[in-house]
Amino acid sequence: MDFLYVKALHVIFVITWFAGLFYIIRLFIYHVEAEKKEEPAKEILQTQYKLMSKRLWYIITWPSAILASFFAIWMLYKNPYYLEMPWMHVKLAFVLALYFYHYSCQKIYKQLQNDIIKYSAFKLRIWNEVATIILFAVVFLVTLQSAINWIWGVVGIILFGVLLMLGIRLYKKIREKKSWEKAEKEVLENTDKKDSFNEN
Repeated sequence: MDFLYVKALHVIFVITWFAGLFYIIRLFIYHVEAEKKEEPAKEILQTQYKLMSKRLWYIITWPSAILASFFAIWMLYKNPYYLEMPWMHVKLAFVLALYFYHYSCQKIYKQLQNDIIKYSAFKLRIWNEVATIILFAVVFLVTLQSAINWIWGVVGIILFGVLLMLGIRLYKKIREKKSWEKAEKEVLENTDKKDSFNEN
């Protein structure tokens, strides 16, 4: 098979792998947030999220990870000179980090399938950004193909990560404020109803 076909297939499965990783964490977050719901909504939602997670994880994410790795090895086999390039060594280090990330998602998946909740929705939102940082790092390394520029890239990625964390915190505060305002409004409405009922 021509090298460019192998490369195209590698890129396609990398995209679907990341799509699976991004979405699985969203399902984990929804699963954890459903824990606060009243029955029967809690059981219905968590059962649905378990099913969605199982299909996503084993039909899309795992096969994509395996096929992306397969075509990557094939590319390196067809063009071993890539392994002599310093930027490729850095890229492979980030890919190794991605495998560890995938493995940690597998652990969280198994815990939630067994109704074990160890992480808050907020922690999972932060964890979701790790894949984003790896994605940025890999894309810039492949595009720039420079071992020197990756240092500035890492600095940029760290700053980007800090901005993401600040954004997550701000989002959490906005959500908490809206929830508080909604609860306050409901209390006031109930108080008004009771007052009007007592007057009658």
